[in-house]
Amino acid sequence: MTVTTEFYLRSSSLPLVSITTELQPDEITCTHALCLQPDVQTFVVEIDIDDDVSEKELAALDEVEEVTLLGETDDKTVFELHVDLDDTPFESFDNSRSGVAKMESTTITPEGWRETKVFKDHETFNEFRMTCEDTGISFELISITPDPSSSENQLQDGLTDRQREALRLAISRGYYESPRQVTAEELAEELDISQPSLSALLRRGERRLLTSSLGEPAI
Repeated sequence: MTVTTEFYLRSSSLPLVSITTELQPDEITCTHALCLQPDVQTFVVEIDIDDDVSEKELAALDEVEEVTLLGETDDKTVFELHVDLDDTPFESFDNSRSGVAKMESTTITPEGWRETKVFKDHETFNEFRMTCEDTGISFELISITPDPSSSENQLQDGLTDRQREALRLAISRGYYESPRQVTAEELAEELDISQPSLSALLRRGERRLLTSSLGEPAI
């Protein structure tokens, strides 16, 4: 089941954050990112015309290898930037990762990157989040929405979306392994709920799955 997520990645080492910290813009928009060389990424960025950022100013940034002015819209100046990726954690959120798709333009601020992405399943999303955190990127989840088709699954097994989300996370993180690879407290923290609430979600979800598979009425 795919999930659509909106999140904030907070790190001063993320590409292009230097534009908002060293130049005038409060934020910029990154519409595309293409990997043409192993250590260099090509970004297409849009900057408000009123911010009056020049090619020369962008080229002076340490991370920028090359700047090309692509043109202007009614309110944006569009640049193509070749960015040196040395000493950045960019691989951890590269859009070429299997099962990950960026849905909207990336908003870049002095704090980091705000993105909306679709993941093929909760496990892929969780791996992405853990990789970001392992490389020093602070991950703040804003929202997560399961695919609407999950409503069909709910009719079949009786699980609520929240119960299914908790069970999927518990399975992907090794909660049901022996020995357990994660604690209930850690799962609760990832779902931003209390440990008792997490335990209740798992218990009710387990009961519904058992009664559904055994053909018994749900209690």
